[in-house]
Amino acid sequence: MDKVIGLLSKANPNQANQPDDGTPWYFKYGSRALGIIGAFFCILFGLWNCLSILLGDISCLVSGILQVCVGFAVMGVEAPFCCMFIDHVQTISKKVDEKPTWVRGALYCILAIIPVVLCPGLGSLFACGLVFGCGVIYGMMGLGKKASREEMAAAAAAQQQHGSKTAPGVNLVNNAQPIAHSNPPYVNTV
Repeated sequence: MDKVIGLLSKANPNQANQPDDGTPWYFKYGSRALGIIGAFFCILFGLWNCLSILLGDISCLVSGILQVCVGFAVMGVEAPFCCMFIDHVQTISKKVDEKPTWVRGALYCILAIIPVVLCPGLGSLFACGLVFGCGVIYGMMGLGKKASREEMAAAAAAQQQHGSKTAPGVNLVNNAQPIAHSNPPYVNTV
C-alpha cells in the first residue's frame, strides 16, 4: 500500500508543498487514482468511438475526439509524469493545483458531460462516468469538512432562539402569495 501511495504522491510533486486542509488521505489519493484511471479509459474508449467513422456516425467521431482530448487533459493534470513529452505540462498542472478543488471538480464534470451528450454509448458512459466521479469527489473536497456535532447543535439552538418555531427552511420564501382559484373557462355550446 505504501508503494501505491508513494507512486500517487510522485504523480504530482506540487501536492507536497500544499497546506493541510483537513481532507482525508483517501480522498486525496482516491480522487487522483480515479482521475488517472478515468483518463486512461477516456483515451481508450475515445479511440474506440473514433472507429465509428466506418459506420458514418459523425457525432460519435466528434465525441471520440473530445473524449481523447478530455483523457489527455485529465491525465496531464492528475499525472503530469505520464505526459512528459508535452511541453509545459508541469506548469499547467501547477496552475490547476493552485486553484480551489471545486474549480477542478466543476471542470471535470463539465468536460465529462459533453462526449456523453454527443454519443451516449456504453464506452462514453463508463469512461466519462469515471472522470465525472472524480469531479464529484473534488467537489466534495471543495465543500470542506463537516462541522462537529457540537457546532451543529449550537447552530440549531441559535436558530431556535431567534424565534423560529417551525422547521428550518420553512420561511425561505417570505413573499409567497396564496394560490387563487379561478372560475372554469367559458365554453360556447352552440
